[in-house]
Amino acid sequence: ITMVTAAPPGTSGDEIARSFAQSLARFLDGPEIQVRNVSGDGGLTALNALAQAPPSGATIGWVATPVLPARTVDRGQPHLQSTLTLLGSVQREPIAFVAAATDPLDSVHDMIERANQDGGGLPLGTPPPGSPSHLAVLRLQVMTQTRLNIIAFPSASAARRALLGGNVTAAALPLSDVITALRDDKLVGLGIAAHLRSDLLPDVPILSEAGVPLSAWVRRGLAVPASTSREIMEPLTAALRSVAEDAAYRAQAEALGLVASWSDGSNWTAQAELERDELAALWATDPWLNATGQ
Repeated sequence: ITMVTAAPPGTSGDEIARSFAQSLARFLDGPEIQVRNVSGDGGLTALNALAQAPPSGATIGWVATPVLPARTVDRGQPHLQSTLTLLGSVQREPIAFVAAATDPLDSVHDMIERANQDGGGLPLGTPPPGSPSHLAVLRLQVMTQTRLNIIAFPSASAARRALLGGNVTAAALPLSDVITALRDDKLVGLGIAAHLRSDLLPDVPILSEAGVPLSAWVRRGLAVPASTSREIMEPLTAALRSVAEDAAYRAQAEALGLVASWSDGSNWTAQAELERDELAALWATDPWLNATGQ
């Protein structure tokens, strides 16, 4: 079985995908799983490659939301989600707002106040436009009626390096990209975009504690081409759920800054459709790509 992922080789996203593939192989009856990196166009290249694959079960996709619904909006492909069937998600990852330990902000509230005082001049780093972290910042701006000086970098690791190097004041990044630096006290956690504090970092507040009720998660799991038969999908779904409930996988996920959590295909699809509607409304007032797609 070939598992398509949009993560470039050697990135934290690639590590997460390969870690999952190893766990999935333990619950499938025999087939080996080869990870195929198909990066490009904000994940759209991988999504289209999966949608166009034969529905034989030989090609599956490691898919993330809100990446999938975001590409239906900003690439003008409203039918993209209907070309895939989401089997289920096995992990969630919150977006974290962080600052450098050398000159930290006090909180997300402090970040917002300083941005308002500076007239939007406070520089905040994110991964590329349309990434989950970037979209979370756009939503935060709407909630707080604040304008931040958003500086989008080519990758999460580039944004993290810029923060550690003092080139931006704060950053919004997936938790897996900053959890080591937070544990090593190289970064300070301003807030996590979740409803409850994370057991992984219990001392880091959630954004609602600063008056910002923002919840922003990356959900990852498996998808197949839409015309794949039920006979092919059922054993894949059963193995997928077994991974999510496996103690070893849960421990492995936590080490990477992730939360192993099962959501079946119908619930995940409903969540993706809700995200698509919310992102379409955001795009109408604050499009995150310019005419060149940047």
